[in-house]
Amino acid sequence: MAKPKLAIYWAASCGGCDIAILDIEEKILDVAEFFDLVFWPCAMDFKYADVEAMEDKSITLTLFNGAIRSDENYRIAQLLRKKSVVLCAFGSCASEGCIPGLANLCNLDSILDYAYIKSPSVNNSNKIIPQTKTKVPEGELTIPRLWNTVRTLPQVVDVDYIIPGCPPQSDQIIEVLTTIIDILKNDKPLPEKGTVLGATDKSVCDECTRERDIKKITKFIRPYEIIPDPDLCLLEQGIVCLGPATRSGCGAKCVLAGAPCRGCYGKPQNIRDQGAKMISALASVIDSTDPEEIERIIRTVPDPIGTFYRFSLADSMLRRVQI
Repeated sequence: MAKPKLAIYWAASCGGCDIAILDIEEKILDVAEFFDLVFWPCAMDFKYADVEAMEDKSITLTLFNGAIRSDENYRIAQLLRKKSVVLCAFGSCASEGCIPGLANLCNLDSILDYAYIKSPSVNNSNKIIPQTKTKVPEGELTIPRLWNTVRTLPQVVDVDYIIPGCPPQSDQIIEVLTTIIDILKNDKPLPEKGTVLGATDKSVCDECTRERDIKKITKFIRPYEIIPDPDLCLLEQGIVCLGPATRSGCGAKCVLAGAPCRGCYGKPQNIRDQGAKMISALASVIDSTDPEEIERIIRTVPDPIGTFYRFSLADSMLRRVQI
């Protein structure tokens, strides 16, 4: 019998998700033995035409990482949706927009203007902005057109499952792939559509073993400003930690190592907006009832947008009209 087909694609992201797949180490041999890898441009010489020539629904599973930020990202998202039986939003960029989604704080013109003209690292006296089409003696060169708004994968195509994380943890990737192999090998039913794989319904705080004693704080600080108590909740020490507003599944690795959670596993179940949930959590530890003092304390939160919406801005209630 023919092997099930596997595709892996990298859209607008840093490439960390592809590295995380390799981080499953020798288990990748089990994946390679079970699946026929038919598309992974990051690792092997596959072409878009190869996918276009496949029959619809001939790819059993696609792991799609990266946000949708260009015409090319969108076209391949549509193509892989058409060709795949199961399409997974793999990682935070695909499921929530992640770091690329912070571009939605600006418009495209201002981003290009800074990147190619105003940036101190650029010498561009002619103020040339890259064009999508450029004529050269050999013909016409084309590059993808960047969108004004960064979108998540579920905002542009129908997605079957989400595998969260920036990147997903290697042990969770192993568990998900092992489960999928078992399902396909033994003809078991797939999880309910929309299931978040490799995570739980609880929050990072539920996995964290740090003690909480309901201390009230009068100032928020950056992690480097103190040597935190290794046993006490970071939030109660004044370090903004997104554990209360982030789904569990990562093992609370960052928090237990002394680094605050930044929210890469996404919002917990039944929460619409990760940033709003975190703001609510902060309100419970502010030690004041005076409006002016509360305002002063809030102003000590470092980079509110970059802190509360570092991973989820494109998927949040703050997202702008998608033009």
